[in-house]
Amino acid sequence: MAPPAAARPVSRGLLITFRVLVTAQALGLVVAAMYAGQSLDGAKAMGETHVMAGMLVHLIALVQTIVGVLLWKPGRGPGWVSLASLGLFLVGMARHFTWDTKALHLPNGVILLALTTALLTWAYRRH
Repeated sequence: MAPPAAARPVSRGLLITFRVLVTAQALGLVVAAMYAGQSLDGAKAMGETHVMAGMLVHLIALVQTIVGVLLWKPGRGPGWVSLASLGLFLVGMARHFTWDTKALHLPNGVILLALTTALLTWAYRRH
């Protein structure tokens, strides 16, 4: 019986692209959270900036999902990365529709931060 083949490494170019995207995602979430906090103090302009930052986070999540799928199928990476990226996109969209319901909007933000932390941890660990 032949020994099992060694696992092939994840595609380097896709991994670097994913790292850039997930880092941008994390920074975007921090900026969006910062503006959200300032808008709660009554600064209307900060609320509008929070919405714009959220839209950028959605765009990054969409591209990140595509790169996650490429990392998974042809890139030999784990499938959960693409699913977590899709989760970021879907939860982010849910946040847009629940902006006036803090009981839903704020916990969704915590979910976004948790998923992003998991993806950052995976992306920057040794492959």
